[in-house]
Amino acid sequence: MNDYSPRPIGFGRVAAMFPVKDMERAHAFYAGVLGFTKTFENGQPVGFMILKKDGAEIHLTLQKDHKAAPFNIAHMMVENVDAFHELCRSHGLRIVKGLRDKDYGLRAFVFEDPDGNRIDVGQPI
Repeated sequence: MNDYSPRPIGFGRVAAMFPVKDMERAHAFYAGVLGFTKTFENGQPVGFMILKKDGAEIHLTLQKDHKAAPFNIAHMMVENVDAFHELCRSHGLRIVKGLRDKDYGLRAFVFEDPDGNRIDVGQPI
């Protein structure tokens, strides 16, 4: 029998990476519409960007040939999901799954960002 007891593994921040075709357009959406603040960018032209808002952090990566996946790439927990849903609708974003109370305890919907990335948004009921 082995008496080796490994140290527990600790995890820190995990941030979603969103592929985008047009960095300026993506930045305009996430900063101008959703209120994120750019905290880092890299490259000339910019090929990578970090944006933060409250406890959320997202990473944008420039992928000129990006084709959106047919599934959700990220899940965001928010306060006031109804207002977020209305914000998406008012900016003409595609709502993939409408706003509903789910049996697993969230009020949630799925939308596509300007690059077609599907994002699941929820709030505890």
